[in-house]
Amino acid sequence: MELARPARAEDRQACTRLLSQALVAAESMRGGAALVGDATTVTLLDQWTQPGDTASLMVGEYEGVVVGLLAVTTAHGPRAVVNGLIACCYVETGARGVGVGTALMDAAVAWCAERGCDSVDALALPGDRTTKQRLEASGFTARLLTLSRRLD
Repeated sequence: MELARPARAEDRQACTRLLSQALVAAESMRGGAALVGDATTVTLLDQWTQPGDTASLMVGEYEGVVVGLLAVTTAHGPRAVVNGLIACCYVETGARGVGVGTALMDAAVAWCAERGCDSVDALALPGDRTTKQRLEASGFTARLLTLSRRLD
């Protein structure tokens, strides 16, 4: 059975492994290097597990094994609007298609709602139809494309 829950200290090794896989996968996709930048597994995990109520790291389990992770944050926008952002969602290749990603998305949306967020955003890299379709299946709609031009 699939389950999403807040990450605990004993999940650190699994989260490190999963986030490393996610970063490698992202870097290999169009736009991934710009998204990942100089982020490291350690700095991201530390950022997402800071005490407070503005970020949460969640794990997804299947049959008691941690096979996915999701990081969600909140930020204040204009006019006192609070937005949620799914900064990272990754499920191991062999564990996809059994509901772990859906459980993680549902948990992230609930977490944002509990904090009074007006909306929840999630990122998908250009051409990543699988992620886009997964997000749309979870109720997300594309509302903005960001294009970039390097100046070096």
